[in-house]
Amino acid sequence: MLEIQKLSGGWGPTLVNEDVSLRIASGETLAIIGRNGVGKSTLLELIMGRAQCRSGVVSLDGREINDLPVHQRARTGLGYVPQGREVFPSLTVAEHLQVAARPGHWTQPRVIELFPRLGERLASYGNQLSGGEQQMLAIARALLGNPRAMLMDEPFEGLAPIIVEHLVRSIRKIVQSGSIALLLVEQRVDIALDLSDRCIVMDRGRCVHEGTSATLAREETQLAGLMGLGH
Repeated sequence: MLEIQKLSGGWGPTLVNEDVSLRIASGETLAIIGRNGVGKSTLLELIMGRAQCRSGVVSLDGREINDLPVHQRARTGLGYVPQGREVFPSLTVAEHLQVAARPGHWTQPRVIELFPRLGERLASYGNQLSGGEQQMLAIARALLGNPRAMLMDEPFEGLAPIIVEHLVRSIRKIVQSGSIALLLVEQRVDIALDLSDRCIVMDRGRCVHEGTSATLAREETQLAGLMGLGH
């Protein structure tokens, strides 16, 4: 569903990612882990078209989308839950959900069922929501675009454990729908490995390891070494 081939790029003259390749099928979750500053978030920005691509190919369902601006990538079926949530402070929850909606499986009633708290906050503005509520809204907004592939950048960052547990359950339900390829960047390695089928470890802007998440979760020494945490 989503494929990138030898993707390189970054911000202005700064090259952050080099020759990154990956593929994700529908219904599959691929996690990207690594230390802070190794290029994980920039990779998602490159795929979404918000960072500057130097070379390589981004394809969605067999169609190259390199030349498309961000809004057209979204229309082709690429969803994005950015780090920091980026909700609009001057729009209500209901307005966020209305402007994002496109025809498909995910409707407002379905995302409200997934996140009942949003149903209680439909009249609240973006800047009146808690961090957890903003993250629920960011995910719901992306889902209502009915994407075929979704990028999530550290969706659990800074949230209370009880909210993290709720979001983990919700993301499992999203994946179990079977129609979305999910690319997850997450600093919490235990959660990333638990939620994903496969995992890529990044270091210095490159992929240094790819394998099944279950195998990597069992090999703690190997994982620490790949992430530069060994002695």
